[in-house]
Amino acid sequence: MPDNAMPLIKQKQRYAEMVKENTPKPRVLRNVFWAFVIGGLICLVGQFILSFFLARGLNINEAGAATSTTLVFLSAFLTGIGVYDEVSRFGGAGGIVPITGFANSMVSPALEYRAEGLVFGVGARLFTIAGPVLVWGIVTAWIAGVLYYFFK
Repeated sequence: MPDNAMPLIKQKQRYAEMVKENTPKPRVLRNVFWAFVIGGLICLVGQFILSFFLARGLNINEAGAATSTTLVFLSAFLTGIGVYDEVSRFGGAGGIVPITGFANSMVSPALEYRAEGLVFGVGARLFTIAGPVLVWGIVTAWIAGVLYYFFK
């Protein structure tokens, strides 16, 4: 090993030690608790909306579709006014995993690039994060449908 390589190895080791010392320790229990609380509150709101639509005479399928649509709208609206991002930052996975998190993942990039215009900003960035999820979901559903057709 050349003589000048030794100081480089020591520098890398020292840097790794500094990173380890200064990296904040994750608060796993706290994060799990708040994800549970925030996710539970979102589900509670969804249950109230579902009950509202059922009380108005919709059947369970129609009420479920209306509830999903309402939750997506509320999430997009709250993202637009800057509230949902704070909820997700505080609640972690509890705010990201439900359907509301999907709506947030579509609206956030579109808002970020709105200064570039409707086509090249909002339109082009709308599916930046959600696009791969949609593609894999559609492809998987298509493959499952074809397999079901041939093997039923």
